Amino acid sequence: MFGKTLIFNPSILLSREKDLPILPIDTGRYGTAEMRRVFEEEARVQRLLDVEAALALAHAEVGNIPRKDAEKIATMASTKYVKIARVKATEKEIKHDIASLVRVLSEVCGSSSAYVHLGATSYDIIDTANALQLKDALEIIGKKLDTLKSILQKKAAQYKETVMIGRTHGQHALPITLGFKFAVWGYEVSRHIKRLNDCRDRVLVGKMSGAVGTQAGLGEHAARIQELVMKRLGIRAAEISTQIVQRDRYAEYACILAMIASSLDNFAMEIRELQRPEIGELFESFEKEKQVGSSTMPHKRNPEICERICGLARIVRSLVIPALENVVTWHERDLTQSSSERFVFPESCILVDYMLLLMSNVVANLRVDEQRMLRNIDLTEGRTMSEAVMMTLTRKGVNRQEAHELLRKLSIKSEVERRNFKEVLLEDKFVNGKLNEKEIDEALNPENYLGTAVKQAKAFAESQG
Repeated sequence: MFGKTLIFNPSILLSREKDLPILPIDTGRYGTAEMRRVFEEEARVQRLLDVEAALALAHAEVGNIPRKDAEKIATMASTKYVKIARVKATEKEIKHDIASLVRVLSEVCGSSSAYVHLGATSYDIIDTANALQLKDALEIIGKKLDTLKSILQKKAAQYKETVMIGRTHGQHALPITLGFKFAVWGYEVSRHIKRLNDCRDRVLVGKMSGAVGTQAGLGEHAARIQELVMKRLGIRAAEISTQIVQRDRYAEYACILAMIASSLDNFAMEIRELQRPEIGELFESFEKEKQVGSSTMPHKRNPEICERICGLARIVRSLVIPALENVVTWHERDLTQSSSERFVFPESCILVDYMLLLMSNVVANLRVDEQRMLRNIDLTEGRTMSEAVMMTLTRKGVNRQEAHELLRKLSIKSEVERRNFKEVLLEDKFVNGKLNEKEIDEALNPENYLGTAVKQAKAFAESQG
């Protein structure tokens, strides 16, 4: 017996005359219009139809079907004729998405319908359409990465000599420059650009290989048909596939997007920390005339865009898990990838694209308090320059280990007694015997202990490619 009693009828979900948006991407809260268009339902259906059209034309080119029938299929393979509502209604009835698309396309193709979807399996169409969508998404994300890098280069040049304290473990370490910090971020973005470009050949592949990958249903010209389909669509054919393109490809793409999101999270977290009132060195822009920071505290100016980036990065990272799980499949395929990929592809691409836009705007419009940076360096009363003093002593012939231990003790003394480090150094007989006051002043000057920070910032700012 093939019938079954439904305790819950899924059709209830489709019973409303007008579906209202639920998720924040759908409401327009997150995402750019450009990237959302790539993954809109009509765009997705059109990509599937593009593959069906390319398949028919390839069959005609190798002589499997009449040219006029192939051209008819190609003409009708458009959402202008294949109505989404009709496809959905058919799927509701037969419970198969691609079979529904094929059936509706066949209906509008008249006598040419016999050649629709000839020799193909559903995932020939789906995975090839995936490649087309991911290619579009990759182009958009790539451009935004380029934009962010360009903004960081300008900032690195602008602030290459702006001295600030470098921090490790949340504590004052040694002086750096703000331009150096931007250069560190910029090179990280550069690596993502390279990763994204490098993954193209592995990720952006389609297939026309039939039910288990043997191409048996496509006949003697199967390899040529696959080649022609991919050439027409502007992507590469997978070297080999089963009923699906192997999901290590998509997992790599998801991981790269998660890495990009994590870098943006890192940059945003740093800005959030430096915007703390007790630090007050960098600030998100704030529209003084209208922007509200808190519903109850009028004084608040929260780093809300950076916080949004950090929050969305958590979602993008979470999508790596299903992408990795999808690498695992029963035999030549199962259906476990299908449902999760409907979330992984659009959500990861839409959110990363949006986060890149946000971060570019944040960095481009950052407010920098250079005077506060200098005051913050002085919070430790010169103790952050202890390494500089130590290295000055070593150049006077003092054993490095002995100098380190001496400066460690003198630093603690300065902190415990709440006295300026210079004062403590000057009264120490050993230091006094090796260094005069001018030499101590030079060692305690943060601008004299930047190493190659300025050069490194300048090198990034002027880097090409």
